[in-house]
Amino acid sequence: FERQVPIKFFKKLENTDGIYEVRVITSQKSIRILCFQDKETLVVLTNAFIKKTQKTPKNEIRLAERLKDQYLKQKEDEN
Repeated sequence: FERQVPIKFFKKLENTDGIYEVRVITSQKSIRILCFQDKETLVVLTNAFIKKTQKTPKNEIRLAERLKDQYLKQKEDEN
């Protein structure tokens, strides 16, 4: 997906376990959706928030990583 969507809308966050940030910009707010890729074609959305500072809050990144781990564990348990 990184090659298909401009980086200003979709980028991998540094120092994370494969977490990406989707940027949604409105006239009043800057909304961020965190996600990860499952295989090559599926993007799993984990959490969203209104961004108030330049940096992505660490607690939001940790939440996305925790949800990713839960998703992958549940998927593994089902197989």
